[in-house]
Amino acid sequence: MNFELKTIDSLGAANEKCDALIVLLSQSFKPGKDALSGLVAQVLKAGDLDYKAGKSLAIYRPTGMACSRVVLAGVGDGAAKDVRQAVATAVAALKAGSLKKLVICFASLPKDEAVRAAVMAVADASYVFTTTKSRPEGRVIQRVLLGMPNAVKFRPVFDQVVASVKGIEFAKEWANRPANHATPSLLGGAARSLAKFPKIKCEVLGPKEVAKLGMGSFMAVAQGSDEPLRFIVLRYDGAAKTQAPTVLVGKGITFDSGGISIKPAPEMDEMKFDMSGAASVLGVFRALAELQPAINVVGLIPSCENLINGRAVKPGDVVTSMSGQTIEILNTDAEGRLVLCDALTYAERFKPRAVVDIATLTGACVIALGAVRSGLFSTHDDLAAALVSAGESSLDLCWRMPLDDDYAEGLKTNFADVANVAGRAAGSITAAKFLQRFTSKYPWAHLDIAGTAWKSGAAKGATGRPVALLLAYLLASSK
Repeated sequence: MNFELKTIDSLGAANEKCDALIVLLSQSFKPGKDALSGLVAQVLKAGDLDYKAGKSLAIYRPTGMACSRVVLAGVGDGAAKDVRQAVATAVAALKAGSLKKLVICFASLPKDEAVRAAVMAVADASYVFTTTKSRPEGRVIQRVLLGMPNAVKFRPVFDQVVASVKGIEFAKEWANRPANHATPSLLGGAARSLAKFPKIKCEVLGPKEVAKLGMGSFMAVAQGSDEPLRFIVLRYDGAAKTQAPTVLVGKGITFDSGGISIKPAPEMDEMKFDMSGAASVLGVFRALAELQPAINVVGLIPSCENLINGRAVKPGDVVTSMSGQTIEILNTDAEGRLVLCDALTYAERFKPRAVVDIATLTGACVIALGAVRSGLFSTHDDLAAALVSAGESSLDLCWRMPLDDDYAEGLKTNFADVANVAGRAAGSITAAKFLQRFTSKYPWAHLDIAGTAWKSGAAKGATGRPVALLLAYLLASSK
């Protein structure tokens, strides 16, 4: 799907030839003397529409206008959430037809956040996963023209959100794939495909190289599967070599059965989404390829399956991590932290300005924050504040959680340096405290996306979060 940006007033919108026109009407709209303004005036006078968010009216073959269909949608004062709802509802109503070219027109000068919301809403509402369908019926919309007064002013935010969409959809593609179509080896292939873009390099390490590195914790998780593990190293070099990179670490468990501590059967199919952290790292690199910013970024993805065979790790086993710390594995379903801890140690070699790990880590985070905000953990206030700000500006929200040292008490064990789980209480925090042990050499933050990475039920599918948040953070750090 191609996006375009154009300066359009109500007269220009009326004359724009397209399959459908969505007109976003805020309280600040001032009608002119063109056909569109006249139509809006008529429906307002008749009481068929008002400016309230959520109100809309669809009209077929409107008189004096070049579009086949028009949807007039109220957006209140133009807040981002109201724009997102209006666009999503309108696209859902329209996409049953042959909708190839869509024009979305802001009838009044919008805010940056509203422009971002409109682009993300139309992309999300029209997205279709087709990879594993025998007769795929993909996205119908091919072109989206975003029109508004003084479009030049919005070029930077438009370019950023279009790049975000490309990254989000790359992440969705790989997170949505079933586990037999997204093995660690195939995930490595997806990473290699990004190296065709300028400034991106990729290296994929296999079991022998990982063993030489001493990643005993990562290898312990992988030993229960016949699929070989992969450790993916991506580099985007957009700045001088002297500039320290930001390192993104994505959990890449391509299927999580829970291991010996097996999960219950209902909804276990959704454990294909357990590599959503890895998918988000891939998505960020796809977006960086589009924007080519002057920054350096490293992406690390420890990827394997967590399954059960005769060699699978057992509760009570003790393994040695790359850092040298020993870990008692009390629960094999707490495997994400076991693969991440070795990747976090590996990150030290890049002398990073900051490290952010992204993981579908704990059900406890879902209980705490639901599907609205990702959990953010960090002992570095500046880094945490920057990520929260990036989440607000990108409409990809997170919420900072505590990391008091008292939460680490439950990780103590008589048989190793640390246990991989504590009790049920504060499970997302104790998981973050475990990861924190491996991050003393650099500023670090952890994003628990277990509640935000995918949707269940009739709308089941990956969300592509937190690609937009991470991209906004990286771009802000370059200023």
